Amino acid sequence: MVKTTDVLLVGAGAMSATLASMLKQLDPSISITMVERLGNPLQESSDGWNNAGTGHAAYCELNYTPQQDDGSVNVTRAYGINARYEVSLQYWSYLVKLGALPSPENFINPVPHISFVWGDDNVDFLRKRQQALSTHPMFEAMEFSDDPKILSEWMPLIMQGRDPDKKVAATRVAYGTDVNFAAVSRAMIAHLQTKKDFDLLLNHSVMDLKQDDDSRWNITVKNEKQNTSSIINARFVFIGAGGGALQLLQKAGIAKGYGGFPVSGQFLVCKNPDLVEQHLAKVYGKASVGAPPMSVPHLDTRIIDGEKALLFGPFAGFTTKFLKHGSVLDLFMSIKRDNIWPMMRVGMKNIDLISYLVKEAFQTQKSRMKALREYFPDAKDEDWTLHKAGQRVQIIKKCPELGGKIEFGTEVVHTDDRSLAGLLGASPGASILVPIILEIIEECFAEQLATEEWQDRIKKIIPSYGISIVSHKDLFMSIHKDTLSTLKLS
Repeated sequence: MVKTTDVLLVGAGAMSATLASMLKQLDPSISITMVERLGNPLQESSDGWNNAGTGHAAYCELNYTPQQDDGSVNVTRAYGINARYEVSLQYWSYLVKLGALPSPENFINPVPHISFVWGDDNVDFLRKRQQALSTHPMFEAMEFSDDPKILSEWMPLIMQGRDPDKKVAATRVAYGTDVNFAAVSRAMIAHLQTKKDFDLLLNHSVMDLKQDDDSRWNITVKNEKQNTSSIINARFVFIGAGGGALQLLQKAGIAKGYGGFPVSGQFLVCKNPDLVEQHLAKVYGKASVGAPPMSVPHLDTRIIDGEKALLFGPFAGFTTKFLKHGSVLDLFMSIKRDNIWPMMRVGMKNIDLISYLVKEAFQTQKSRMKALREYFPDAKDEDWTLHKAGQRVQIIKKCPELGGKIEFGTEVVHTDDRSLAGLLGASPGASILVPIILEIIEECFAEQLATEEWQDRIKKIIPSYGISIVSHKDLFMSIHKDTLSTLKLS
């Protein structure tokens, strides 16, 4: 039996949910089928406990604002990250007004974003960073303080038991966000299920992908429960399968030369209500020398389905799995003749990274608690347990100069005819999922997007569409005020 659909989405995660939601907003008549190999959607990286839930807006992430050789701070990337996150906020705000998402506190909550440092040089850097960023309305609400009394009000747990002679400082943006990406995506899927021509097929694994003479795709899927196979014929295919995307893209004949570098994540979790109620912030520090950007330590308030907890980490580890519910053979099965050389070159050129991961993998609970006490000096062992979070698969790709290089960003790849697209990489995660989805729509639905009907709809959905809110400050202010109000973040 062959099922025909306009759009097939592989993987029921945050990216697929958002793409399906937006396409239905742009064209209600479009038929969409979503397949997921697990028994429920959002069980991998999008799951609330598999990520830190930070709405990455560059308020607290120091790696987005590198210090230059002359001592100045480069804020260009921070502006770009903030602008992209604002696009995600615009879409969620639109869906809340539409009634397609529940009341905002069910998926997003205001949690101050704080950068915290110690030592003379770091305090000086943080002050310069705040001064440079706050010249733009995006960051004018950012406060700086090196007064222990003020810092004790912002983050009491972190200041308890701290050496009073040690110089410390922090910046704070009160309307930072904690996001349950699983909750917002579940709500999108639930809303889609009320519409015509949307199907969600759980326990279905993609076995093969072949393009026919009409440029449509025949996707062989296996029903894992019934042990039967069928074919889905689709005009457009999106592979949003997280760590599993690479192997599926390889089966489709694209992503040649790409390899994957899997990294597991872990967090210390505290659910002691006495401690949880004393900390309301996401407090980011500076990464250790030689550590990758994704390893920046942070102590976070986390709100998942109404339950509050504290998370500290991340602690990285090495695994050969590409998915949390994957196989130890994933890495080996991804090695092909076209990517083995870039992967070997990356291994030879990134000894520091490999050493860091080996060290992380062999950490004990004692050493993790020691790292936590850099941020929370009075932390007690009995209050914290280790939780295994999601998997990340960083991109390895060909590089003429180096032979191969590792990327810590997210990359969209597609066939030449734009009939199939996929997402590789992992950072900065779901915070900028709406801009990523817009990129896919612009690349793969360019003809439809050029029509007056789609243009009118996309501008209602994303008021800033096609306009730089970095350059147009008044537009940013009006949109930002509206999203803060709609999403109850003020």
